[in-house]
Formats: sequence, C-alpha cells, structure tokens
Amino acid sequence: MADWEFANIEFLWALIILPLILVWYWFVRNDRQPTMSFSASSDLRATGLKSYLVHLPIILRVLALAGIIVALARPQSSTNWQDVKTEGIDIVMAIDISSSMLAQDFEPNRLEAAKEVAVEFIKNRPTDRIGLVVYSGESFTQCPLTTDHEKLINLFQDIKNGMIVDGTAIGMGLANAVNRLKESDAKSKVVILLTDGENTAGSIPPITAAEIAATFGVKVYTIGVGTKGMAPMPVPDMFGRIRYQRMEVNIDEESLEQIADITNGSYFRATDNQSLQEIYDEIDVMEKTIIEETQFEKKYEEFLPISLIALGLSILEYVLRRFYLRSVIADV
Repeated sequence: MADWEFANIEFLWALIILPLILVWYWFVRNDRQPTMSFSASSDLRATGLKSYLVHLPIILRVLALAGIIVALARPQSSTNWQDVKTEGIDIVMAIDISSSMLAQDFEPNRLEAAKEVAVEFIKNRPTDRIGLVVYSGESFTQCPLTTDHEKLINLFQDIKNGMIVDGTAIGMGLANAVNRLKESDAKSKVVILLTDGENTAGSIPPITAAEIAATFGVKVYTIGVGTKGMAPMPVPDMFGRIRYQRMEVNIDEESLEQIADITNGSYFRATDNQSLQEIYDEIDVMEKTIIEETQFEKKYEEFLPISLIALGLSILEYVLRRFYLRSVIADV
C-alpha cells in the first residue's frame, strides 16, 4: 500500500498567496477597464469563445504556481511491507467423550462445555498447528495437526458420546496424542488432556503414556473436570434410557498430577464452566507463540511529474496571452 507525504511540508504555506493573487487580479483588472476607448466597432467587446477565455491565463498562472510550490515541498510516495517470522506451537487436544462427560454439573453438560471452551482457545491461536484426539474405551484421531482451524472447529463440533465404545482409556488417549506429535519439529509440543474420571480401559497405563511423552519432549497439561462432591450423572435404566441421578464425582487427580509432573506440564481442576475457561486462558498465556515482525519502507520522489505539469501550464498561459488572446486582454 502506497502512502503520500511531503519532505519539505513547510513550503505548502506559500499556497496562501494564490487566493491573494486572484483577488489582486480582480481589482487591478477592474481599475484598468476603459470607460470608452476603442479604435473600431469590432474591438468594442470580445465575442465568441474569446469572451469566455479572457480570464484563463491568470487561472493557468495560478495553477502553475501552485504546482511549483507543491513540487518544492517534495511530495513522496512510500511503500510499506512486513516480514513476519512465526515460531508456532504444535498442540493436540485429547478429549474424554465417555458417558460420564454427560454429567450436568456444567452447562449444559461437561462435554459440551469442554467443546465450547476449546473452540474459543483454537480461535485465539491462528498461527499454531492444532489436532484433536478423542477417547473413551478406545481412542482415535478426529483431526491431525492442522492450521485449517475452520475445518478443525467443524470436526470438534461433531464429537459426541457414543462414537466409540464406552469407558475411560486415559493412557490410550494420551499415547495417541503423543504419537501425533513425536515427529513434530515445533519449538514446543503440547498435549491438553481433559478427563472427568479414572482410567478404566485400554492397554497402556496413563503413567507409561506420560513417560513416552517425556521421551519425545511433549509437555502435557492435564485437566480434571467435575464438581466437588455429588453431580447429576447419566445412568441407563433397564430399557436403555438415560436417567440422571446424583452420584459422587471421582477423578484420579493423583495420576493426572503425575502425568503433568513427568512431562513438565501442569494439572488443573475445573469445577464449573467459568473455572474451565480460566484454565484454558492460563494455558494460552503459558504457551505463547513467538511472532517477529520487521517493518520495511521505500520512498519515491514524485515532484518531477508535478513540475512538468506546472511547466506545461506556464507554456500554455504564455501562448494564450502572447498570441491567441493578445487583442482581447492586457498583460497582468
């Protein structure tokens, strides 16, 4: 994008004299009009096109002078651009989608609250590659690492309980997430592991998965979601219908803390929507992407075309005054 500025902007003050010249011309010309002085009836008055062009020379002179003043002010155009260097972070979000995530101690439930907050987190990190792993009794990759966050968010919205067999395979979920990061060359590799329970399924223990993560330089932030005490939990009745009854919330906080310690991460406990949002905000601050911007600017002198225009106006004014309008007007 090109911007205009003046190197000698103080010269523009001289433009003030231009309206004064026009005022002077008006009064001086009126004072010099003869009351009755002509040599022939054809000179009594200018007719036709010349009668309309009688004041054109002074207008051209003023415009030429304006062009000279502007040229002396040295107008310059400039082009600006940026060189942006980004050191992004690769993040895999591992989300528990077991049936207990339908508990209603969050609004509207734990799973939907986790999805909503995670989507906002994604929107705030446009330069990072982010992936999504879901787990329950098993684990699979919903979206590999990508910078196409619109696609990622759409896939995030699609996750729901029942996509895979029920259970809580925390170790499998973490191992799958680490597998997505092990070949990454990003300056920081992060897993955000969210669960609301205890490891009850899978062939890989959570601590073993944490040790694998540490081997590949992956930092794990663990989040336990669930209120303290009792919560409305989904329970199927004899007909397969889901009923809610108040049950004690059991989160294996000790294992989640160990996973975080082994990988140099942190453990957080979210007891409601607000605290979950604050946790993601804190992780966002701790894992900042480095963005370096270098500003460049190039200037171009623009006085030459303006000077040529002023010269052309001066020549045109001289020709009109000296030849075409000589018999109609007197020199000013």
